[in-house]
Amino acid sequence: MTAILQNITMQLGIQQIQRHIFLCCDQTKPKCCNRETGLEAWDYLKKRLRELDLAATHGIFRSKVNCLQICHQGPIALVYPEGIWYHSCSPENLETIIQQHLLLNQPVESLIFCRHPLPAPIDIDSGST
Repeated sequence: MTAILQNITMQLGIQQIQRHIFLCCDQTKPKCCNRETGLEAWDYLKKRLRELDLAATHGIFRSKVNCLQICHQGPIALVYPEGIWYHSCSPENLETIIQQHLLLNQPVESLIFCRHPLPAPIDIDSGST
């Protein structure tokens, strides 16, 4: 790894990530919600995670995704490692997700439409897990 990549990794705290929330917004061809709604949700998520200092204090990382391929009742959010998929991620619903799921480890049942945690890694050499 280059020194530049090591520095970026350290600055972002990537080694301390506990959860990663992906938000489907700013699509090339908006389908699940209009572009403005998606960007409003993204701006809110960034602002709140920064205000609460969740990256540094709780290892919560966030990424803007062009499309999570659901294309219905968006914005859509996905939280790993739990693999919990949320619909209707307005700023108000994102605040609930932040407070209950990201901070208190209590997924927001009323907004979940799918659960699929990451499976165990596959052993490439033997083809088994």
